[in-house]
Amino acid sequence: MLFGQHHVNLARIEQKLPVTIVSRGNEVFIQGDSDADVQTAAAVLEDLYGQLRRGLAIGREEVDAALRMRRGEVGPADRAEHYAIRTDRKLIVARSANQLAYLRALERFELVFALGPAGTGKTYLAVAMAVSFLKQHRVERLILSRPAVEAGERLGFLPGDMKEKVDPYLRPLYDALRDMLPEGKVQLRIDSGQIEIAPLAYMRGRTLSHAFVILDEAQNTTPAQLKMFLTRMGEGSRMVVTGDPTQTDLPPGTPSGLADAVARLAHVPGIATVHFDRSDIVRHPLVTPIIEAYEGPAAAEQPLAEGERRRPRRASGSSDGQRQ
Repeated sequence: MLFGQHHVNLARIEQKLPVTIVSRGNEVFIQGDSDADVQTAAAVLEDLYGQLRRGLAIGREEVDAALRMRRGEVGPADRAEHYAIRTDRKLIVARSANQLAYLRALERFELVFALGPAGTGKTYLAVAMAVSFLKQHRVERLILSRPAVEAGERLGFLPGDMKEKVDPYLRPLYDALRDMLPEGKVQLRIDSGQIEIAPLAYMRGRTLSHAFVILDEAQNTTPAQLKMFLTRMGEGSRMVVTGDPTQTDLPPGTPSGLADAVARLAHVPGIATVHFDRSDIVRHPLVTPIIEAYEGPAAAEQPLAEGERRRPRRASGSSDGQRQ
């Protein structure tokens, strides 16, 4: 189980580290040019074996996660399993050093900003922590919200009542919930009011007390909208604001409320900001090279469509590709 079928897990470690791994019975021999690489490979195998002993399955994603954690120099006292979130359907653990820092921040701070590219687990881990808080009765309700902004499209008139009109925008939040709670429990908690999923516009004028509140895709808010949302925070509540500053769907020239809020609140005590990068992406392996292709220097040299004018390049040191 540790090595994988046809030793696929060992091969994956060899792909990621400049080492050669040979197994003979229950012994493993690791060879490499660097002692550090050999020690890293050995530590990854020990981490994976520890997961197997706890009853967890091992696959490609777990191997990659163990490699990311070791490369992030996470100490024994801060192992991901110490911050595991157990839901009704699965055990959720951090798969990178930044994800581990994120889970710690969600546990300790009442307001957390999470910034980074798609696929880094910003929303998923926040929903998992919110479900955990709800199950432990540390909050009375869970409120999930997103701005109803179209991703570069004009969908026009949508049929149905108000719920049917806004549900397509909130579908990612439903998907995350159903990955952690049985289908019947999700709908039961929604019907009882313990879980509320609503567009950002529904937050105006409210006081959100004793709640775990998540605002997803916050890069698509204006500064006024995000100020309105943040000031809804009531007694005994926690808020998480997630978004990718490089994927704004606001009209051209409209400033993003996420970047504005992070800059304004950078030095306010009691607020945590976690920055993710490409190394934290835990979706399909192709997602990382796709993002690199769109944000890297080659993207700026692509041929222009007829009649399109190239925008002037940004000053050195301020490109999206260098965002931390």
